[in-house]
Amino acid sequence: MLTARGEENDRVGGLEAGVDDYVVKPFSARELLARIRAVMRRAREDDEDGSVAVGPIRIDGAAHRVFANDQPVPIGPTEYRLLHFFMTHPERVYTRAQLLDHVWGGSVYVEERTIDVHIRRLRKTLEPFNAENMVQTVRGAGYRFSTAT
Repeated sequence: MLTARGEENDRVGGLEAGVDDYVVKPFSARELLARIRAVMRRAREDDEDGSVAVGPIRIDGAAHRVFANDQPVPIGPTEYRLLHFFMTHPERVYTRAQLLDHVWGGSVYVEERTIDVHIRRLRKTLEPFNAENMVQTVRGAGYRFSTAT
């Protein structure tokens, strides 16, 4: 976050709201670049092997496999990326456009309704493991991955 508000309450509030760093004006270009590099370095370290577990679902990022209740889940590559994104960002609503940017990348042109097809496939894949309700539709807003089913 880049701001002119440098009081401790402002900095703490920003960090507690989820910002990765808090830069107060005035700042030098050298300091800003160092802070950007630090955030990028932390992001690479966090995503070292891509493994994550939420509820009964576990993703082994190194092996590129999904398990539900310790049973292997046959899953397509797009549904894998979608599930991984959801599991690393649980309880947050994402619009179709945001999911396209995060899962497919900003440089690919895909119709927004494509998301609906992949959400349906993901739910169908999770259904035998009673985990299909973890992927929720938020009417008028988008989709969320929820651990409270």
